[in-house]
Amino acid sequence: MTEAAQQMPPNTSTSSNGRNDRNVVLHPTTAVFADPTDRPSRFNARKTAVFIADMNAVAFSLLIANVFHQWVNPQDPVGPSTYFWLFAATFPVWPISFTRQFLYRSRHIARSADEAERVVKALFYGFMGVFAISIFAQVILSRALVVIAFFVMLIVVGIERGIARYMFKRARSNGQNLRNVLMVGKNTEAAFVRDMLDRDASHGYRVLGYLEDELDGGVADLNNTGKALDAIKAANAGGVIIAATGIEVGTSNQLIRTLTENDIHVELSSTLCDIASDRLTIRPLGRFPMVYIEPVERNGWRAYAKQTFDYVLGTVLLIATLPILLVAMVGVKLTSPGPVFFKQVRIGRDGNEFEVYKLRTMVVDAEKQLENVRHLNEAKGPLFKIKDDPRITRIGRLLRKTSIDELPQFINVLRGEMSIVGPRPALPSEVEQWRPVLQNRLRVRPGITGMWQVNGRLDGADNEVDDYGQLDLYYVDNWTLVTDLTIILRTIPAVILQKGSY
Repeated sequence: MTEAAQQMPPNTSTSSNGRNDRNVVLHPTTAVFADPTDRPSRFNARKTAVFIADMNAVAFSLLIANVFHQWVNPQDPVGPSTYFWLFAATFPVWPISFTRQFLYRSRHIARSADEAERVVKALFYGFMGVFAISIFAQVILSRALVVIAFFVMLIVVGIERGIARYMFKRARSNGQNLRNVLMVGKNTEAAFVRDMLDRDASHGYRVLGYLEDELDGGVADLNNTGKALDAIKAANAGGVIIAATGIEVGTSNQLIRTLTENDIHVELSSTLCDIASDRLTIRPLGRFPMVYIEPVERNGWRAYAKQTFDYVLGTVLLIATLPILLVAMVGVKLTSPGPVFFKQVRIGRDGNEFEVYKLRTMVVDAEKQLENVRHLNEAKGPLFKIKDDPRITRIGRLLRKTSIDELPQFINVLRGEMSIVGPRPALPSEVEQWRPVLQNRLRVRPGITGMWQVNGRLDGADNEVDDYGQLDLYYVDNWTLVTDLTIILRTIPAVILQKGSY
């Protein structure tokens, strides 16, 4: 060992040539440990309510499945009373299965897709447990009953969980059930995260401020974990969000160790933005946890699967909505002079132009009247939107509210010019004013619906151009078939509730 290395503190990193270039403390020798009697209670009334609702949903599902199975299969040698007592005896399996899938920890079910996946796994393992116990009890469990019970429980628990998620989101939007947090690392990254949380309380956080502002010595006092802990408790914060780029490695290690020892929730942001968590894999690399980002895959079998999905679903939906489309066409023809269809040039994949088909909802010379109403524009940047556009016909307003005017776009899907799900099809005039990064939207075909629609479309907000652009870019970078299915399912209530349509 060199003399320089011998003089270094034992917890300090060095470079490969033995020099102490940065003197980064990775394992601090000081920490503040909590008194076990001073730890906060982990009881949560809302989580307990969800747990009780889950178990009631499970019990109700088993009861309904048992009755229904007896009705469809009265010849089963095992009677319904035997199944009832089997389900009652094995009921403790269900709370264990649900708990083991972390269905009561919000960080594991932040996305509805993650929650759905964990619910399916909990049901699968639960029924495996029931089946295993039935073997020891020498009860022949009907496979038909298991299948019926599984799907009944999937529907009932799914509805119950959906209602609970809605209630949690609504409560948070109204300022209830929020976790008080302090930001650590007063820089651009922290400001960006704070702005996001301030704008959308449904994430579940109430940002009280910056930890540095609560310390007399500012950033320098972050190394004093005792003062930092006292400041967090004084602010009545239950956790902190650390901007990784805002503080030094040694400081973050020291602070995280102390806070987690004292039951303070710690979350670490990263410089990654608009990258789906499904593409991230955390793996150890020496002493550092590294985040691997899966590459974007738009070609190969996924591209063929999406194209097949578009053709099949497009054909089915066009045929299914044909009666509605025919009635709307007659209404357009009878209420205003001019053609039934409106064709407009849009920019498609790789910048190729195509004509998008829609039912005409405006007067025939709407394009010529554009300059007369341009001053009424409620959108920002290249977008043009007027909530009460005087050029819209009476029936056109109804068609837009219900999105019936977009049904002819299934023809564009069958022609290979559009997809069911994709970025919003842009006008050539919009594309000319795009920032360079938005050109990435043209890597895929535009869609009839997309993330911009299920998130409320455009509502006149100051940041709507960036919002719809970022939503489309997120879709392009993180596309999967599951994403398409999720967007399609979310489109149905968005259309019914007429979110952002005019």
